[in-house]
Amino acid sequence: MSLLDGATLTLVLLFAVLISAALAPLETLGWWAGWFGPDEAKSAELEPPPTPSKAKQFVVFLAGIHTVSEETYARREQGLLESLRQRLPDAAIVEIFPYSVNNRALTGQRFFSWFWRLVLNLKLSRFGVAGIIINLRNIFQVAVSADRRYGPLYNQGTAETIFEALRQHGYAPGSGVPVSLIGYSGGGQIAAGTASYLKPMLDAPLTIISLGGIMASEDGMLVLDGLYHLVGSRDRVHKLGYLFPGRWKFLPYSAWNLALAKGIAKIIPMGPVDHTGRDGYLDINFTLPDGRTSMQQTVDVISAIVSGEDVAQFGHQTSVAKIQ
Repeated sequence: MSLLDGATLTLVLLFAVLISAALAPLETLGWWAGWFGPDEAKSAELEPPPTPSKAKQFVVFLAGIHTVSEETYARREQGLLESLRQRLPDAAIVEIFPYSVNNRALTGQRFFSWFWRLVLNLKLSRFGVAGIIINLRNIFQVAVSADRRYGPLYNQGTAETIFEALRQHGYAPGSGVPVSLIGYSGGGQIAAGTASYLKPMLDAPLTIISLGGIMASEDGMLVLDGLYHLVGSRDRVHKLGYLFPGRWKFLPYSAWNLALAKGIAKIIPMGPVDHTGRDGYLDINFTLPDGRTSMQQTVDVISAIVSGEDVAQFGHQTSVAKIQ
């Protein structure tokens, strides 16, 4: 590829990012108005309910901002889910695409699906700029979820998506079977945003596990049975959550600070771990001082939370005050 071709492609991709930013709230408004036709969650209501699952726990994974569909293609995330399936044989693991209000993959039935397939192929071929385009597009959706104007619509739609995904995996509403949402990176905000809508739908214990999650202060945090914020001392990305005033310490009556004060929200130190990549939460090679790999620690902590065990014995012995 010549320099001119590379520069032209970069300009085209940057233009696409600006358009995506401008249109980010419109996707939510369009879904609410019914402009996009029946979404997958509402279509699922017409299907007969599946045979009830015998799972004793349900875990829903909301992937990081790099993803383009409900099934993550990231090798480390796939490794996490496979490890959790082995550690939690009585749990059903469910994936959704959290960066679309109606669970439609970027590469699926969309007007610009051709463009996102191109971007994904470029990313998989190690053209770095393409990955940034996907990340930025999904960050805009995280911002919509946190926005006081559009967030309630986005979060309600996503809650319905999660509910229907659970139902299609055999979840019986009102059964009391606990549900845990794992929100990785931007998925943390979307998980928190859905809480006030999803909790009454399930009529069951609902827990959020934020894996380096970027979160605003959401009122739904106060209806949760637990919110566990897993944070590495080298993770700077999760601190983007402090852009939202409700996360500031000197606002004691924000939902986040009230959740901390009431013991609903807990910060779990993960030691000298970064947000992603090498030395990240899901690295299978980075070894912690206690001899575990970063991935082993993450699996230990998440499994303990889902199983209702004492999380403290599995986390890293770091002062919470140092990472707040």
